[in-house]
This record gives sequence, structure tokens and C-alpha cells, in this order.
Amino acid sequence: MPEIASLSEGSSAQRGGLNHQAIEDYLKTIWRLAQAESPVSTSRLAAAREVKPASATGMIRRLSKLALVNYEKHRGVTLTAAGEQIALEVIRHHRLIELYLIQALGFTWDEVHEEADILEHVISEKLEDRIAAALGYPEFDPHGAPIPSKEGVLPDLTWRPLTGFSTGDVCVVGRIVADHDSALLRYFADMQLRPGATLTLTHRAPFDGPITVTIDGREHLLGFKAASLVLIKG
Repeated sequence: MPEIASLSEGSSAQRGGLNHQAIEDYLKTIWRLAQAESPVSTSRLAAAREVKPASATGMIRRLSKLALVNYEKHRGVTLTAAGEQIALEVIRHHRLIELYLIQALGFTWDEVHEEADILEHVISEKLEDRIAAALGYPEFDPHGAPIPSKEGVLPDLTWRPLTGFSTGDVCVVGRIVADHDSALLRYFADMQLRPGATLTLTHRAPFDGPITVTIDGREHLLGFKAASLVLIKG
């Protein structure tokens, strides 16, 4: 991962005055938002970071001076190659840590997101390598999200939300896009709705109504919003 303090662009005063964790958090958020729509607008970024637009704009300008983002007023922001490399490295740390906390330390999948949010910024590359090796070089985190490779490469997955399937379809869960929502993860766990689970969509209410699924012979009701967070393989 590029060392933020050694980047050639921008003033050393700017770099020295910025907290590395804040930089990494912004880059990670920009990367995540860009998966849905790019460039990322200042308003979207501010909402995601839960700050005022002026604050987000100030950080974007600082990141631009560090050559980590490209910013055009009224259009939005995109990551540079260096910015994307940092974002993907932090995401790799986060997802490896989540899996390690579960497999080695007995955490549950609804407990690990906040812990990983803290630890992702402080582990060394050596520790990252040891964790990956101890886990057998995994490709996915506990929620089914792909783990970027050491080189920052992600697999090209064409998974679709459960809401895009029809009554009678048999589906295999690939990912739960709600790693930060502890209550929802516990709800899914109670019904055994996890990555790798096979379910049958048994009923759909019209007009974005609830969806009924069968897992291991038991029926469960999912609201449309919750069902949209369940990605199906294939």
C-alpha cells in the first residue's frame, strides 16, 4: 500500500496535518459509493460520512492535493490509481480481520464490523500476511464479500439481489450486504440465511411487498428492503 506520508503530490504540511485513518476512511467510502455511481457527488459522500457537505469538500480538496482523488466541482470525485490501491488495501484488511475474529476468536458475524473498522488501520503488512496464511488465503469474508487480493484485484461477480428472482426459484446465497447492521445480521442468522445457504422463493407480495422464502423446510418472511440486501450467486 502506498505510504501516505511519502506521496509526492501535495504539501508536506497538508500530509502531516491529516490523520491517516480519516484519509483511509474517506478513500474506502468513495470506493464503495463508486460501485453504484461514479463520479461520487459531494452530497453523497457527506451523507455516507455523516458530515456536512462543506466538511466533505474540504477533505476532498486535501485528498486531491495528495493525488489520491480527481475532483471536479459540480461533477464529483473519483479515485486515482494510488487512492484506489489504498482503499482496496484497507478493505482487504477489514475483511480478513472480520473472518479472523470469527474463526480464531469466536466472535459472531454481527459483532465483527466495528472491531474491524478500528483494526483495519493499524495492522502491519506482515500481520496481514500472517492472518491470510492462517485462514488459508480466503476469497470471501464472513458476509460473503470478496476479499481483494494482495495486488488489489477483486473477482468479477454477477450476483443479483433476491428481489430480482421469481416465485419457485431455488437460490444459493452469495453475500449479505449489511455487514454493519448487527440487528439484521442476527435476524438473518436466526433463519439460517447466510452465504452458502440454499433457499426457495415461495411467495412474492406485489408492489415491493414482503417475500417469503423457505430454508431447511421452514418458511420465513423478508421485507423487500431486507431481501434486496441478499445477493444470490449466478
